[in-house]
Amino acid sequence: MTTTAIFGSYVLARKDGAQDVLRDHWVLLEGNRIAAVTRDRPQAALVFDKPGRFILPGLLNLHNHCYSEAIARSHTEDGNGRRGNKSIVYTVLLPLTKRGAELLSPRERLAVARLGILQLLRGGVTTVMDSFRNSIPEMFEAAAEMGIRFYGAPYLFSTADAKANSDGTVTYAGDDGEADFAIWNALYGRWNKQGDGRIGLAMSPHATDTCGPDLFKACAARARELGVPITTHMAQSPEEVAVIAQRYGGRTPAEYLDWLGVLAPDLMAAHCMSSTDADLRLMAARGATVLNCPRVFARSGVTAAFSRFREHGVRTVVGTDGYNQDFLGELNAASMISKLSSGKADVATAPELIEAVTATAAGVLRRPDLGVIVPGATADLTVVDMTHPHLRPMYDPRRGLIALANRANIDQVVVDGHVLVDAGRYLNGDEAAIIAAGNAAVGRIWDLPEARAAFSG
Repeated sequence: MTTTAIFGSYVLARKDGAQDVLRDHWVLLEGNRIAAVTRDRPQAALVFDKPGRFILPGLLNLHNHCYSEAIARSHTEDGNGRRGNKSIVYTVLLPLTKRGAELLSPRERLAVARLGILQLLRGGVTTVMDSFRNSIPEMFEAAAEMGIRFYGAPYLFSTADAKANSDGTVTYAGDDGEADFAIWNALYGRWNKQGDGRIGLAMSPHATDTCGPDLFKACAARARELGVPITTHMAQSPEEVAVIAQRYGGRTPAEYLDWLGVLAPDLMAAHCMSSTDADLRLMAARGATVLNCPRVFARSGVTAAFSRFREHGVRTVVGTDGYNQDFLGELNAASMISKLSSGKADVATAPELIEAVTATAAGVLRRPDLGVIVPGATADLTVVDMTHPHLRPMYDPRRGLIALANRANIDQVVVDGHVLVDAGRYLNGDEAAIIAAGNAAVGRIWDLPEARAAFSG
């Protein structure tokens, strides 16, 4: 059993169920467990004794899209690809990931998946829930190979081919529900608990407007039978809200899922910006979770404020949605956008946001062994170098982390007791080769005529 000792000038421990910042402590790992948090230097086979580090529980990013955002990157900023100034989901993301999965070889799809996992690890993420088309199973392979803790969420659709028209309105066609359900079950049989238990699945009906009542109910029943989480996109836009109201007797997306028995403590609903205050009160009453990804919407002029969901009592965590995949940057955005939209400086505080992506996110997954630094917990750690000039002098490391730090300050990432990133570099692969292969694969999609048309629309 490998023993590892890591020194922290600051260690985010727990005391009486709350955060407790310790100064000048060691965290001792034995195998894949935290053995001790101590002032005294312990004996260990591997010793990392670097001052100025802030040791956090491994950060959990519960909403991400490695694949689709790689395809959109640097194309869709400044309003590009938004027909009628509407969502890029149906103009770029869904059509091009579908076409790309068909075009690329398994090796090329694996290259794109590796590129995404590399970004997550370099950004300090130890656990990710990633949603993707079920025709990209290579996401599981990349996660198992590269060492991240991975909850794969392959999509299920009632509507197999939703596309935006020239004015941005969406047409819905086809039905893949039965086939997607069979594929999900096959992927569960192949991948669940692989990678020494690091790999799992989440049930992922894509969105309220692309999944009908029968599919949602079947997904919820199967997920609850297996004890896996359920995640979907909900109330992403006014257009989605209007579609659901037209189809289902004036119901909102939240009311639609509540009507089906899906709105419950095991549901993680991404985005929810177009939810009403009454919707949020309903979500809080049902115990559902909002997956807040503020920065991806800010680029299109839409506010997705962490503080709004929290003020309504909704359990809220933070994800990157794949955009940039700088998790510390996302937390900074969650703080700043909340303060700006509310006009209050004391909302979305540093301790609250850190809790959201550690202990709270672990609770959503029903994993009390994650998200905390206590003896007996699983040895997932994110270590931040706080010695950079923009982080000195440092009085409160939590405020410094949220207000001032970014992905370049990530020093170490430890998953299941394995040091995957050290001195800011991924240890178990050639970063340059991973980047080059992923870049080349995405370039093939960008060369498609339909891609050029989508990005210019």
